[in-house]
Amino acid sequence: MFEKVDDIMATYIDAVEEFSKSAKAFLQHVDLLARAWNAYQESMAASAELRTILDNSDETVRMLMTQLEQAVSSPFGKAVLDEKNPELLKVEAMKASGGSTGVVRAFP
Repeated sequence: MFEKVDDIMATYIDAVEEFSKSAKAFLQHVDLLARAWNAYQESMAASAELRTILDNSDETVRMLMTQLEQAVSSPFGKAVLDEKNPELLKVEAMKASGGSTGVVRAFP
């Protein structure tokens, strides 16, 4: 009977030592878990904000394209297109957009 108690006690002591060793090693690096979580949260917030900005910009571009299509399909737009040389239209479009000055325009 004492042999069984000795075996159980040895198992207990080994398990407690392994637990202590492993817990101390884990606690030395537990701050990495909090840092990783914070970085994950920050990246998800930035991603959502970026998606919102891109969606809004896409909508602005779509509205502008619709306006351009309407202007071109109107009688006034057709008359202007018929009268002007296509190359001249490209030059005017570049001047209007700041293309010749190297200016980059940002849409809201």
